[in-house]
Amino acid sequence: MNIGIIGTGYVGLVSGVCFAENGNDVLCMDVDSKKIERLKKGDPVIYEPGLEELLENNISEGRVSFTTNLKDVVQKSDVIFLCLPTPPMEDGSVDLSRVLDVASKMAPYINEYKVIVSKSTVPVGTCSLIRKIISQKTKRKVDVVSNPEYLKEGAAVSDFMSPDRVVVGTKSKKAAGIMRELYSSFMRVSERFILMDERSSELTKYAANSMLALRISFMNELANLSEKLKADINMVRAGIGSDPRIGSSFLFPGVGYGGSCFPKDVQGLLNTAKDAGYDFKILKAIDEINRRQKLVLVNKILKHFKNNIKGKTFAVWGLSYKPRTDDLREAPALTIIEKLVEHGAKIQAADPVANENFKMLYGKKFREVKLFENNYSALKNADALILVTEWNEFRKLDIDKMKKLMKHRVIFDGRNIYSAKFIKQNGFKYYGIGF
Repeated sequence: MNIGIIGTGYVGLVSGVCFAENGNDVLCMDVDSKKIERLKKGDPVIYEPGLEELLENNISEGRVSFTTNLKDVVQKSDVIFLCLPTPPMEDGSVDLSRVLDVASKMAPYINEYKVIVSKSTVPVGTCSLIRKIISQKTKRKVDVVSNPEYLKEGAAVSDFMSPDRVVVGTKSKKAAGIMRELYSSFMRVSERFILMDERSSELTKYAANSMLALRISFMNELANLSEKLKADINMVRAGIGSDPRIGSSFLFPGVGYGGSCFPKDVQGLLNTAKDAGYDFKILKAIDEINRRQKLVLVNKILKHFKNNIKGKTFAVWGLSYKPRTDDLREAPALTIIEKLVEHGAKIQAADPVANENFKMLYGKKFREVKLFENNYSALKNADALILVTEWNEFRKLDIDKMKKLMKHRVIFDGRNIYSAKFIKQNGFKYYGIGF
């Protein structure tokens, strides 16, 4: 099948390369000519495990190509995926300008029946808007389909190649058949194709991420309560997670969620509810809890140092919002660093892959932050270690090396990945989430 991808960001690039890997001819388009040139050379631009190898392989096999020409991608494709940014605006609503602008510009180029797929996370009713805009500029028959993405950064390639579900929203039998055929090669073992109407599909994406955000926020609140009650949140987590009705996923307390999905989608669903005249109180609480949770470690640090950290040096391990990605969007580390710097602290940070992104995006804002490729190098003369992102590289500690490097033996564990007993037995002061 001939597939068009408009927008080569995280979702667009992963989708395009994976469709090509399964034998489709894919043409990816973006207005950023510099990015397109890098992609043509096999440089994926973003960090995602396994993506670079797939990109290089499918370029060499001629199954994926890149262009800045919108007309080409529209006229040469049977199915066109809109993988465009839908950032939140200040009031929490979703900025659909790029999606609607592309819909308007592509309409005159439609030369025959097309399936237009909304892949971006968008408010309920967006497919109808796209359909209306296109119908005003062409008499050609098109079907506009909702097909939200469920890719986890750090595991996006495997998620796409072996999806746990494919949600498609359309009332068109023809479009549904084409989408089912397109995804059939990804579901040879079991059928995971879920067909519904467009509005339900659009709401499903918001609902899924908001539910996961709810679980994270509930556990963070429970951890804060456990600390006051002198209970062990890790034991509590094991206890409730063993209940099959609850399960163990997304029950790890920490310093809050970040990334491109959860914060934006909670806000997006809140705004959707507001527009519908519904007061979604649980969602409001989720958002408030998460903002507060990002300051939990800061408060512990200030308390330990008696509210005086001016001139003190803190080693921060982990900048990305989660492991296996260089994504810094809404990353808890940014909030923690910002607050510490406001109090006059010095920061020595290390992340396996996000250093360059941090330097490019926040280098001017955080001039006080020194970046290190090696996490132990960041410990030199540090007054404390702050673990923010639970990279595997950070899980095993060389205690003897830490004792030699650090000025003071204090660890603030924002993900509870270390044994408090082991840390304390080795002469360190330990603070976790819920401890």
